[in-house]
Amino acid sequence: MAKRPHVLGMVLAGGEGNRLWPLTRDRAKPAVPFGGCYRLVDFAISNLVNGRYLRVAVLTQYKSHSLDRHIAQTWRMSPLLNNYVMSVPAQMRLGRRWFEGSADAIYQNMNLIADEDPEYICVFGADHIYRMDPEQMVDAHIASGAGVTVAAIKVPRSEASRFGVLVPAAGDRIAKFKEKPAPDEIDGLPDDPDYVFASMGNYVFTTKTLVDAVRADAENKESAHDMGGNIITMLVDAGRAAVYDFAKNRVPGATERDAGYWRDVGTLDSYYEAQMDLISVHPVFNLYNQEWPIHTMQISLPPAKFVFDDEERRGMAVDSIVSAGAIVAGGAVRRSILSPQVTVHASSVVEDSVLMHGVEIGRRAVVRKAILDKGVKVPAGARIGVDPEEDRQRGFTVSPSGVVVIGKGDPVPA
Repeated sequence: MAKRPHVLGMVLAGGEGNRLWPLTRDRAKPAVPFGGCYRLVDFAISNLVNGRYLRVAVLTQYKSHSLDRHIAQTWRMSPLLNNYVMSVPAQMRLGRRWFEGSADAIYQNMNLIADEDPEYICVFGADHIYRMDPEQMVDAHIASGAGVTVAAIKVPRSEASRFGVLVPAAGDRIAKFKEKPAPDEIDGLPDDPDYVFASMGNYVFTTKTLVDAVRADAENKESAHDMGGNIITMLVDAGRAAVYDFAKNRVPGATERDAGYWRDVGTLDSYYEAQMDLISVHPVFNLYNQEWPIHTMQISLPPAKFVFDDEERRGMAVDSIVSAGAIVAGGAVRRSILSPQVTVHASSVVEDSVLMHGVEIGRRAVVRKAILDKGVKVPAGARIGVDPEEDRQRGFTVSPSGVVVIGKGDPVPA
């Protein structure tokens, strides 16, 4: 049996996530809750661990306390075989400065690479929703002989300005990389001109290539020290970058409907839409695939509870996800996600919404198309998401598509 290559996982989890404000007001973007009981970072780490890469460094920076705590409490690996998932904050090993970009984050943590001495390094983003077997991508990288392999997914050419776009060359090489181009600045794929290849922010590097690239980048005073815009561009120009088509990745237990699913949840609207993808009868992204589970912290809580069956107060939830410890006490929940320890009181209505840990909905309240962060208390009779203009006047955030967002613990007037 051939020996498996020695692979280190590095998860870039230091982003501020300004476009997810107010959900990132008190936490790093990768620590934002998702799907009832998960955090965004759980998806990248689960993919690495399910792929049998059991040595993972999570590079953190901004407002990292809840993220560090989540990793410490959740991702405990066996020390017997020197396996670990560890959060690594900015240590200022090279001077009194924060990380100045994703490439600089790796440069400032070169000691991790020296200590582990891997043959290959998976550098994954921490804030996307997807399933992926990284071992298949590593195998493709080794076969390519490239210095770096970039995971890519087809997106409509009209959406090119949201992504780093790859122009494929002959074989598996990348001819050009352009960061967030306008649609008229980039050609479509030769076999599908209405689509382009977008970088997923997941890379497999041969270790020497990554080390040499981030060192060269650190010496460039004009660089933004960005993995995509600088490191990948440098290696594409040198002819050392290959593309890995995410559509070829086969994850055990995937259905035709959710195979190849990937969502960048960088805005409130994309975050909300990805949550809504979870709750249909045949979900676009299936949380219930036990052959490739998404792991997270398991809290000791009682099962969810539904009480009262009267005409005026019937405890019910349909087309929804209801987490442990939630109590639906005579309210009606439709097309929504209830996180642990949510309480929905009598005669209230919750529709098309995401309620995070410990949210309480008072009697006769109405909540529609909203995201309520942890600990929000909606008083009896209050209305959220019924009149967006009124919500704006009350100081709530309203996304471009009309999703009302209330920050962690923010008061809601009666």
